[in-house]
Parts: sequence; C-alpha cells; structure tokens
Amino acid sequence: MKIVRTNSESAEAIIQSLEARGAVNTAKVDATVREILAAVRERGDAGLREYAGRFDGLTENSPLLVSREEMQAAWDATSEELKAAMRLAQANIRAFAEKQMPRAWSFRAQPGMEVGQIVRAIGAVGCYVPGGRYPLPSTLLMTVTSAQVAGVERIVVCSPKPAKETMAAAWLASQEAAIEFYRVGGAQAIAAMAFGTATIDAVDKIVGPGNLYVTAAKITVSQETGPVSASCAIDMPAGPTEIVVTSECGDATGIAADLVAQAEHDPEALPIFITSQHELAEEVALEVKRQAQGNEIAQAAIAAQGVCFVTRDAEEAHALTNRLAPEHLTVDAGADLRWVKNAGSVFIGDFAPQSMGDYISGPNHVLPTGRAGRVRGGLSVLDFVKIITVQQYTHEALCEVGPHTIALAEAEGLKAHAESVRVKMRQNHQA
Repeated sequence: MKIVRTNSESAEAIIQSLEARGAVNTAKVDATVREILAAVRERGDAGLREYAGRFDGLTENSPLLVSREEMQAAWDATSEELKAAMRLAQANIRAFAEKQMPRAWSFRAQPGMEVGQIVRAIGAVGCYVPGGRYPLPSTLLMTVTSAQVAGVERIVVCSPKPAKETMAAAWLASQEAAIEFYRVGGAQAIAAMAFGTATIDAVDKIVGPGNLYVTAAKITVSQETGPVSASCAIDMPAGPTEIVVTSECGDATGIAADLVAQAEHDPEALPIFITSQHELAEEVALEVKRQAQGNEIAQAAIAAQGVCFVTRDAEEAHALTNRLAPEHLTVDAGADLRWVKNAGSVFIGDFAPQSMGDYISGPNHVLPTGRAGRVRGGLSVLDFVKIITVQQYTHEALCEVGPHTIALAEAEGLKAHAESVRVKMRQNHQA
C-alpha cells in the first residue's frame, strides 16, 4: 500500500478521485450494461439466455429455475459443520431484522384528529447473490431472511452458476417461506427481475451486492420506465467492497488482516488505512504486503487502490473518514462512534474482525458503496416494507382545524384545496 501524507501536493487529487469512485467506476461498463438490458427487455428469455450462456456458462438445455430437489440435494450433501454455521447466521440475521422491524401506531394530536402509520411489505423482491469468484451463501441468507421477516410474499433469487453451498442456503431459507431461485447473474439477471420475462416475472425492488456490471444495471433499471409500469426500485449501489480502518493505536497485524480480507473480494476493492501516526502506517503497509502474499485478488486490489493516509492529527483522520463514507469502517473504541457520521457498518476494537459482520453477527452485510454511506446505512428490514401514513377526523375536529388548512391553501393560491375543506365542513350540517 502506498503511504500518502495529507499535507502533500498529491493528496487532495487522490482523495477527490476516491470520492468520485462510484460514478467513475460504473461509467466504465455503462455501454455494455445498456446493451444487455435492452436485449433482455426486448427479447425476454431469449436475450436472457444469450447473455447467461455467454457469461454464466448456461447451456441451451439448462433450466433457468433451480428446483427444490436440487436445493435439498445440496443441503443433504453439506457438512454438519457448515449447516450449523448457516443456521446460526440465519438465526442472528432474523433476530436483528425483527428488532429493526417498524410497528404500526397511531395517536390523537387533538380530540377527534387521529394520525398514525401502518406497515406493509413490498409485494415482490429480487435478491441478487453474486456467484463469480466465490460462492456467497451468506448473501442469500442476508437478503432473503430480512425479506421474510418483513413479510414479502414473493422472493426471487438470482445467482450465476450457483454453487452447492448457495443452493444449500436456499434450501434452508425456503423452510421459512418459498423462494424462486434462478441460475442467472450479471446485468442480464437484473434486467430479467426488473422488466420480467416469460419465465421470471418482474419484481418491485431489487436488492443485493454485485460487481460493476450488476451495480450499473441496478442504477439504470431504477431510472427507466417501461410500457406498463414504473421503474424498478433498488436498495442502493452495493458494488465492489470498500474498507477503511481509522486508528491511532491499533495493532498493525490485526489492521492488515482486515484490509487483506476485504481486498480479496474483488480486484476493484478499496482498502484504505487512515491514521495520524506515520510509524503505524509504515507497520500496517508492511504487514499488508506480507499477509497478501499468494492472494492474487487481494494483491491486485491493494496495488491498484490501496492507500495509507497519514493525517496531521486525529481530527483530520476523522474528517477524512467521513468524507470517504466507507462501506466498512473499523475504529479503535466505542468512544469513536461520537465522530462517525458516514459509514455502512462500523466495527469497534481489536476483537471485531469485519469478517464476523460478513457472516454471523446479524447486521446485514449488504452495505452502501461509492459514498452512498453519506445518505443511508446497510440493507435492513426497512428496505422491504412501506410505511403508509393514516389520517382520520371527526366532523368536529375538522371544523376546528380546517380553517388553518384553508388559510395555508389560499396563501399558496390553491383554491380547490381550500374549497375541498369547506365542502367537508358543510356536509354534516347538510345531512
């Protein structure tokens, strides 16, 4: 990892390039993604199969749908050790999502005027589960379990070349509620879920992480409208992994371990260390080099994007961290939460490796990248529900409060708004 002092001439340019990482990276693949989306939108299953054959190795006779028999066979072939790990992960994810679940409520702001909210699940959700370099059964459990807790009626999973472990996780998840599982990935899978094909009905929202092609496709379909319906919603840009460790006194070996672990996800991963201690930065850089030996993907990510920033003081380190708004953030102690403003998920201290959050802890590992952490946190049960507000008045309350609405409406020049209140106020006397 290169060491950069923030008071150097090159530092600001490097920081600005990191701030622009989301838009710049997806722009690299935008033309290809739009071509794939158009093909699936216009030709349905034929377009989907064309690109799934080219990129996912899907054969002409392979069914798109993964059968329940395949999922069960994968579960039966899974070791008891891995089954136990999956069950624990699922239980922790479910427990965390249940704590997050919003509730319906109402109250009377004044006599005769009742306001509140009801909670309803989104009707159909697509969960994207990457399957390129590594099988990611953990992502299936993270996305599907949260949707199930929310009460989503139809859950679709798309994953390219699904590994035995991913199909086993699907079988475990399907014991809670039925899921549809399709063996397609990439931008073509996003297109199928967004626009619908003869085999895969369209969903209302797509969630889950992916590579640049998947991220670009999610962004694009969320902005497009079709001949029948509005655009498909998405959770967030959840692209290549990002990790920032901000530390003044951490253990160099442990810090490096986290940086290398997240860097091995993808050559596009972003590993950053921030400190005001130059000696610690040098120790971390050396440890990263040592621990990444033999890990080609991690080495590629570190060589391309890895940076150790040495700041003037701890306050500048904190400000730079919030400016980068990282997906994963590790800090020294619980007191550091006071200055954390922008991050997808925070890990505290020497004994909270980020890998625990990837699998077991319970908080979702689908997290905002490309500085989306400035405006939202990670995937949660809230991404699968709608908060619908409710209002009710008695005639007496309307007559008391209505004149204030009339005054505001007339001040804005909206005469019909004012008149609609007057009409309702008169109705009781006319009856």
